[in-house]
Amino acid sequence: MQNQILELLKTLFRFLLFFLFPFLGSGVLFAQDFDDSSSKKERFLRLQDSSDTFYNEGEYRKAQYLNVTILELAFEINDPYLIHKGYRNMGYDYLSLGDTILAQESFRKSAANAKISKNDTAKAVNYMDLANIYSIQKDSLPKAFEYHDKSIELFEKMDDSIGLAKAHYNTILTALEAEEYNRAYVHIIKAKKFIKFGDNAYESGLNNLMAEYHSIKGNYEIADQYFKKVIKESKKNNYSLELENAYYYYSESLYKQGKYKEAYEAKEKYDEYYEENLEKRTSAEGEALSAEFQMEEYRKDVREAEIKNQLQAQIVENKSKLNLFLLIVAFCILILFIVLFFAYRNRKELVNELKVKNKEYLKAKEESEKLSKAKSKFFSTVSHELRTPLYGVIGLSTILLEDKSLVKHEKDLKSLKFSADYLLALINDVLQINKIDSKNLEDEQNSFDLRELTRKISSSFEYIRLQNNNRIHIHISEAIPKYVSGNSVRLSQVLMNLLGNACKFTEDGDIYLIAESMGITDAKATIKFYIKDTGIGIPIEKQESIFEEFFQANSINYNHQGTGLGLPIVKKLLALAGSEIHLESESGKGSLFSFTLSFKVFEQIEEKKDTSILDTALLEGKKILIVEDNRINQTVTKKILEKNLITCDIVENGEEAVTIAKKNTYDLILMDINMPVKNGMQATKEIREFNKTIPIVALTAVEVEEMRHKIYDSGMNDIIVKPYDITKFSQTILKNIISTDGPPKQLKNPRLRAV
Repeated sequence: MQNQILELLKTLFRFLLFFLFPFLGSGVLFAQDFDDSSSKKERFLRLQDSSDTFYNEGEYRKAQYLNVTILELAFEINDPYLIHKGYRNMGYDYLSLGDTILAQESFRKSAANAKISKNDTAKAVNYMDLANIYSIQKDSLPKAFEYHDKSIELFEKMDDSIGLAKAHYNTILTALEAEEYNRAYVHIIKAKKFIKFGDNAYESGLNNLMAEYHSIKGNYEIADQYFKKVIKESKKNNYSLELENAYYYYSESLYKQGKYKEAYEAKEKYDEYYEENLEKRTSAEGEALSAEFQMEEYRKDVREAEIKNQLQAQIVENKSKLNLFLLIVAFCILILFIVLFFAYRNRKELVNELKVKNKEYLKAKEESEKLSKAKSKFFSTVSHELRTPLYGVIGLSTILLEDKSLVKHEKDLKSLKFSADYLLALINDVLQINKIDSKNLEDEQNSFDLRELTRKISSSFEYIRLQNNNRIHIHISEAIPKYVSGNSVRLSQVLMNLLGNACKFTEDGDIYLIAESMGITDAKATIKFYIKDTGIGIPIEKQESIFEEFFQANSINYNHQGTGLGLPIVKKLLALAGSEIHLESESGKGSLFSFTLSFKVFEQIEEKKDTSILDTALLEGKKILIVEDNRINQTVTKKILEKNLITCDIVENGEEAVTIAKKNTYDLILMDINMPVKNGMQATKEIREFNKTIPIVALTAVEVEEMRHKIYDSGMNDIIVKPYDITKFSQTILKNIISTDGPPKQLKNPRLRAV
């Protein structure tokens, strides 16, 4: 309450000060100065925009020339915050030109004026500046990350999206310099959320970093797509420095893929832009300008001293007027204090009531958060505990089905595998519901062929279609473009759940998947999807209930039992996309589900070549260490590997894995996560201390989304989730074994930092 009274007094003081200024002989000057200051600030902002443009284009000398004028203007306005910004711009100009001494001096002056301004934004960008300075030296990288984190924390506190965009961008650059690629990827994902708050240069730079990351990780197809996009946009906007960086890393990516001719052409382009940018960096135009700026600094110091003397004389002259003014203010404060005292007494009771309600609210909030955490932990634990034995059941049944001596038991083995697959589907549905409710699903956008997607989805139901003697018809309107961009994974989940229901509740009938155009422009396609069947239908009284979790409209008929989660998942996924599901049905006459989604339109995208299938014959003679505490799972994994003529050793915990890895040489290690004595992540960290190159693949039943970053940070190369598809399992192992070699890296070139 005392703080509130103090703030009101301050407000009243400012109010009186404004109205008493005319009586003190300064009113006209005050208004005139305000107008002049306002116009100068507008000019300051215009000049800064021009300076930023030159900086983004690599024209550092031109940017420096403008920044001299900007600083002069900031001193005229006499605003510490603007002076801080002027010195900061000069610091980045010097940093880009390689003059770290003048850069540090400019940042020091920037920090001093930021402190005077008491501005949180200035404080946050100063943390970012310090991080960028420390990132220049390898031994100072931990300090750089410390200041990056402080900058991001302060920008988040202020809800400053533009500042967060730049802070994440600079953190990515430092992480790549430190070769902390997982940290770089985390900040790339976070930075993508702020693209709309940056300019074209920011988006091009971020795409360049995304391309470099995927190139480092060996995802060359994705990397090349980003490189081409950056080159196209940078040429359009004349971003010569981004073109230099893009061609450099693009040539390196092509070289790793064995595309030597294309790599050589990209390298020539890099050399061309490198020479062009080098001329800008080494231009002698700014040398005289730098000296002129230093002299101007001294003249400003003299003028500031003169201004201080004039102010001191004016203070003495107006001392008597100030005393009179203070008497008036004291009288007003006394009256205000009396009014506030009575107001305080009347509000005290209300404040106490609000405190009680706030305590009740906080208690309820804490209980809700505890329940939410307990629910997530429960699902994660149950998922792991169920997936571990399911791995044994599915794996052994798959192996036994391939044993020709057990043909007479084939039907029983297929029933066993079907039951295990059904239980796995239930677990995955429950986890999907939990992810949606906890808002942990990411909205990943990508380009895809809608017709090819629907064809693949339809083919995945071939077994149940033949079993129930159904016919599936797909009709895609010719008006719908061949390629669209959107969340193809989410669309696939919706269509598979709806088609799965249609196949399950229809026998000797027809199932239709229809996509109609609801409006097509050059940039956007609105499509309405229909899934229709001629099955048993849904009674009107149950049509609302079927979208509730675990509800089964036809639970009396055993043949139609399911998890009761498919339609709730559909409803929630469509809600995330801003759409909703519609149902028309009548008992005995089939059902019609429909929904509408919008996608971006692409005239053409590069056809993807399937390079994922590798020759598993290359696995013959390889030696793999299996680290697994479950005896059944040990047997399953060993049998699968031995089918590919792989030699296996087995240990039961991380402690034994570290010991045997020191003594023997292996081509790859399959590492379980949760084990007694020492878990897989701790064991991996210890192995990495004496062996940096051996591929280590996590073989785990834990929920990967919750553990992905921890697994990669421990030093593992890849993740396989139990239960798994045997073909994908073998391909993942082979991919990691053959990806350990590659061409030597070229030297890195200087890069542009976001300011």
